[in-house]
Amino acid sequence: MSKVSMGSPSIKGPTFRISGHETFPCRYAWLPKVVRGLRENPKLFSDEADAMVTLGVGKNMVRSIRFWSQATGMATVLPKGAGHANTKAGGLLLGERGLDPFLEDIRTLWLIHWNLSTNIENPLLAWDYLLNRWHEPELVPSVVLKMLQKEAQKREGEFSMVTIEEHFDTFLHTYTPTRSHKGGVQEDNLDCPLVELEFLIKVGERELERSSGKREIIYGFRREEKAEITPELFLFCLNDFWQKRHHVESTLTLREVAHGHSSPGQIFKLPEDDIRARVETLARQTNGVMKYSETASQQHIQKHGALDNIALLNSIYGGD
Repeated sequence: MSKVSMGSPSIKGPTFRISGHETFPCRYAWLPKVVRGLRENPKLFSDEADAMVTLGVGKNMVRSIRFWSQATGMATVLPKGAGHANTKAGGLLLGERGLDPFLEDIRTLWLIHWNLSTNIENPLLAWDYLLNRWHEPELVPSVVLKMLQKEAQKREGEFSMVTIEEHFDTFLHTYTPTRSHKGGVQEDNLDCPLVELEFLIKVGERELERSSGKREIIYGFRREEKAEITPELFLFCLNDFWQKRHHVESTLTLREVAHGHSSPGQIFKLPEDDIRARVETLARQTNGVMKYSETASQQHIQKHGALDNIALLNSIYGGD
């Protein structure tokens, strides 16, 4: 996986990824195909020529598929050059007899969005910055690019503005459909499946430069209650957030769950009132392992014991 190191001796932080996707957003068939391919051959990506034949794509797309299979948490690199393997979640979701082997369930798409957005060691720059630290109501591309460039410069490293532009463009096309010249969705549907989430929407446009005649589309996140994020899905993500970001803590504030870095509230853009309504049912949902309590000065969630993420993943589809 291609990475751009932006670490600096003076500024500690993660190593952001801004390349490796080869400017292709993830496509519908890619993740199911790679999960099945790796089950048969852990060294699927070791020989690009063979991978091109197996996956039926060109060299750049092979690299892109490898990138997205890891970024979405469906595959992982094996030690000592042994190749790649499906993660437990990848096999459970997209295996031949998986819970959703053809990405037909919108809950799986929200899970993929969650995985893309919550990596700690090598977060995707646009995802990490825009979901957690972009507080404007709208995303204006020309403004966003300047802020992403500034963020990259904080962490030093070798990069180009072109690479950042391509990275942001890939972010946009992960969530917004490609349109033909006539305005309809392209028939061959090269869109990313996450387009179905309608998570990022077009809210207007503006002139790019005065009297230039050039215009740019303005975007905004869909910030509302989302019924398709079911209680079981929310619980899985809350537990995952707790394990990744606060594993030594037994108590989290409501504010941290709603507004903390890589929290369910931030990654899904849920209103705080909706978060409160969801956590109020945790005691019943978890048999008391998690419990919400509220005082005049504090609202928080307590955790007594542990929950297994694979069991929680299964429970998302348990009623189907």
